Amino acid sequence: MYTRIDRAHRAIPVILGVLTLLCGTLALAWDVYPALFSPAAHIFFATAALALIAIAYLIYQTVHRPTRQEWLKAILLAIAFLFWAANQFWPNPQQATLFNDIAIALFVLDVFLVMVGWPATSPDESFAETYVEPEK
Repeated sequence: MYTRIDRAHRAIPVILGVLTLLCGTLALAWDVYPALFSPAAHIFFATAALALIAIAYLIYQTVHRPTRQEWLKAILLAIAFLFWAANQFWPNPQQATLFNDIAIALFVLDVFLVMVGWPATSPDESFAETYVEPEK
């Protein structure tokens, strides 16, 4: 069952989310003004943003007390972000491509599971739909 959380329990995921937004903004700033940063800064900013949002999302989920299936889905999404982060960071192109393909497969699987309504207890709010309590 989906549980709404209060501000105190949201603090850590929100702080990590703000750091994620900062890293994403700095990655975009690097694109516009690369001379202001070291050449390796972009890789750091992009990798950090992806890894931080994965961690923030898992922490966010812990206070919702999701069902086992919802936990599995949250972990799947976090792993996809971590593989995407590894793809950004990894120096070996062949391994980076593998990590990218794994991330793509996991993101596709995540969206597919949303489309088919798995798990059935998940609210559909992420797709701008109204949540209706499952019939018992």
